[in-house]
Amino acid sequence: MDLRPFHVAFAVADLEETLHFYRDILGCGIGRTSDKWIDFNFFGHQVTAHHKPSEVKKADANSVDGKNVPVKHMGVILTMDQWQALAEKVKGHKIDFVIEPYIRFKGEPGEQATMFFLDPSGNALEFKAFKNDASIFATE
Repeated sequence: MDLRPFHVAFAVADLEETLHFYRDILGCGIGRTSDKWIDFNFFGHQVTAHHKPSEVKKADANSVDGKNVPVKHMGVILTMDQWQALAEKVKGHKIDFVIEPYIRFKGEPGEQATMFFLDPSGNALEFKAFKNDASIFATE
């Protein structure tokens, strides 16, 4: 089965801030838009930001590898080079990290580079990378 792009929709407080963040900082292309929503090409996937301030809520967290990971989050698995470039780009824009870029589960199955930060509405984003994609679902 060929991997197909996913679609996810999420609430945002301000469409202009959201447009700037996803387009200008993350480099996402723009698809269809209206005065209530924007479709983004999120690393090959379709994500839709809906202007609905009343639905914007802070995500609760769970402890993973000793860090407080936002329970509600989305993101993509990048190549290690892409991940490192994005980490530098985000740092350059002085965006605060929820979890600074680091290697999680070092020496264990599923070892991965990961980082978390928030969009302007507080939606948590995780970007990760594996040395070997075969370890994405590794348990041993």
